[in-house]
Amino acid sequence: MIITTNQEVYEDVRTSTLTYFDKFIEMIPLYTLGILILVLGIFIAGWVGQFARKSIQSRTKDPLMSKFLGRGIRFILILIFIMLALDAAGLGNISAGILAAAGASAVVLGFAFKDVGQNFIAGVILSFNRPFDVDDTVEIGDIFGKVKTLEFRYTKLKTFDGKDVYIPNSDVITRPVFNYTEDGFYRYDFVVGIAYEDAIDEAKKVILKALEEEPTVMEDAAHQNFIMEDELAASAVNLKVFFWVDTKEFGMQALITKGNVVKRVKEALVTAGFYLPATIQEVKLYGKEKNLPISMVNKA
Repeated sequence: MIITTNQEVYEDVRTSTLTYFDKFIEMIPLYTLGILILVLGIFIAGWVGQFARKSIQSRTKDPLMSKFLGRGIRFILILIFIMLALDAAGLGNISAGILAAAGASAVVLGFAFKDVGQNFIAGVILSFNRPFDVDDTVEIGDIFGKVKTLEFRYTKLKTFDGKDVYIPNSDVITRPVFNYTEDGFYRYDFVVGIAYEDAIDEAKKVILKALEEEPTVMEDAAHQNFIMEDELAASAVNLKVFFWVDTKEFGMQALITKGNVVKRVKEALVTAGFYLPATIQEVKLYGKEKNLPISMVNKA
């Protein structure tokens, strides 16, 4: 049996402490070098990412893709400099262990963070090939607003009532995306009724002239404004008016344009002598009614 005295334990602890301290003193220059590499690497990664973003944007005129790729390059460079710093500090076994652990846990993390991975891959796809640009007016699912930014995991939209909506990139990839701004045209329509005795063709001419007089209504060879007979209603012949508006400023301006068009068409028809009948209610009396609350007034 080996009996260890307190003095021997003290000497072992003292020797081990001194040994580790001496090794730490010897490694201080390497640790310092590793820290310098890491700090310098972070600055270099930030500068390269910013430079890449500006270069890509100047070539592609695409702020969404340039911002996304700039951040991606910065992130990758920081990881590389972390590995270099660990290796320079004599901790190469740690960096190798990190890589090995990352590879071993990739499958587990893949299942645990499946949605995160999907959104990241979708973000990479969207940075190169997507159906919108920054400040485009889009509808994704039931969300309607302007595109503000594209991040690694989500696309940010600003709705016209002031909400900031963050849509996962995987949803942007898999759902239909309606872009209202791509060609700058959007068609509105509304119904106006004229009396049965009014001339339909003359009413159409009056309405088209009113559309031409509205400066914010758009028209070209591919986007024609027109009117069609919509319905023979109970008290009027309903005409449906189709006209185009600019979607570059789709929010308030498009709605104001629609309001101006409705106002111009109504005033133009009235000025031209057209009667815009209200809805007529037909009341049938079968002879059994008594004390009906109806009065006849001769306005003449």
